[in-house]
Amino acid sequence: MSSTTEALAIPTTAPDADPKRFRALAVIALAQLMVVLDASVVIVALPSAQRALHISVANRQWVVTCYTLAFGTLLLLGGRLADYLGRRRMFVWGLLGFAASSALGGLAQNPAMLYGARTLQGAFAAVMAPAALSLITTTFTESKERARAFGVYGAIAGGGAAIGLILGGALTQYASWRWTLLINVPIAVFAAVAARRVVRESRSPARGGYDLVGATTVTASLFMLVYGFSTASTDGWSAPVTVGLLSAAVVGLVAFVVIELRSIHPLFPMRVVLDRNRGGSFLTSLLVGCAMLGTFLFLTYFMQGTLHYSVVKTGFAFVPFSAGIITGATLSSRLLPRVGPRVLMMSGLTAAALGLLLFTQVHVHSTYWTALLPAELIVSLGMGTTFVPMSSTALVGVEPRDAGVASALVNTTQQVGSSLGTALLNTVATSATAAFVLANRHVADVRQVAAVHGYATGFRISAVLVAAAAVTAGLLVRARRQDVAAPSAEAQLVVDAAEAELAHGELVLSAETA
Repeated sequence: MSSTTEALAIPTTAPDADPKRFRALAVIALAQLMVVLDASVVIVALPSAQRALHISVANRQWVVTCYTLAFGTLLLLGGRLADYLGRRRMFVWGLLGFAASSALGGLAQNPAMLYGARTLQGAFAAVMAPAALSLITTTFTESKERARAFGVYGAIAGGGAAIGLILGGALTQYASWRWTLLINVPIAVFAAVAARRVVRESRSPARGGYDLVGATTVTASLFMLVYGFSTASTDGWSAPVTVGLLSAAVVGLVAFVVIELRSIHPLFPMRVVLDRNRGGSFLTSLLVGCAMLGTFLFLTYFMQGTLHYSVVKTGFAFVPFSAGIITGATLSSRLLPRVGPRVLMMSGLTAAALGLLLFTQVHVHSTYWTALLPAELIVSLGMGTTFVPMSSTALVGVEPRDAGVASALVNTTQQVGSSLGTALLNTVATSATAAFVLANRHVADVRQVAAVHGYATGFRISAVLVAAAAVTAGLLVRARRQDVAAPSAEAQLVVDAAEAELAHGELVLSAETA
């Protein structure tokens, strides 16, 4: 999501409306659909890719975390680059880069090549996504048209994820897992060429620094933190390499805070997160991100490895989650002006935590209809209820100059949380599986039973993280219903963009910005 604030100051009416604005929306929507589809199709194809490239259980999470880590840590920088260098220009370059990195991933011959391609995909998505949102804001200068444009964007984010799950299953089962990545190439190239013809260029007249030092520091620190979690599964938590990586990560994150406090043009303005409501919203978002992506990674492996679902059937099995998210978000939007954000966030997160606890009861003889579907619906409805008040609270009391950054940080924290959480949960699950095998060698089909035990352990940690998010919201969020019931026109545009991006980001958590 863009860190742009200047674009929000556009008048609500404009006599010189872009005559190509609806064709431009079609191109932007196509790019958004591609990103959502890419996120969805990859997760259901992951078991097939793991077998084909001989990726270890401990390292399989890198296919996911490489993307989300690059996307999350570079998102704010990508928004600033789009503002200063030209939004259409960076949108086009983001599309072409995404196409090239998708081709590289689809042709990967080893795990390292796939990890590198996924990292590049995340980096180019971090340029393309904020540019797309900024282009909607600058192209549609009439308030009602802009609202409809954001509605189209959000609808694609919602429906595209479900379509991607099914499409990814079909491509993997009837062609190859490689086509889940290669399919991006023609779509991205077409969108890039069309964007040059129908999208009007815009850029911010203001100039400032890019804070490359801050971006490099936080990216390297988070990479070391994720890598440290990963090595713990193979070398142990007390191993020198694990301790060294985690210690270096902590030092780097402290250095990042110092850099941001002293920077003239900080990538991450500390004043934005020091507010109680906004800080609570961002911390809640981080914890939710930590919990959810790893959860759906385990569900995918459980469905395909234990229930022996085909890849297509796995995709269809996730569709109720997408429907639950949309239903919960719709109800939450209507209730928010009446009950306020705190009640909705606490109730939604509590329900989601209970649903995750239901997942811990899975065993090798569980069925989808009795063990997975009820929990899936509870978790998705709870999460959908949470997202709208969480994005709205992130903007309570924010200064106009920080509105874009505040809205972007919700998605950034989710992506970063997804990276950290997936690595941590995969390590915990892998360790639990190995320990179970050692202690129960006499059990029939011990490896399959141990794998399910590992998944259940991961679900349990996810439930704890979501419960912690509920406590965080209860303790920190104090915004009243009138604080979010009638935001200003400018703030509402950011809320619309935030909710559209949240719909994308969180539906993707059921499948893969990320």
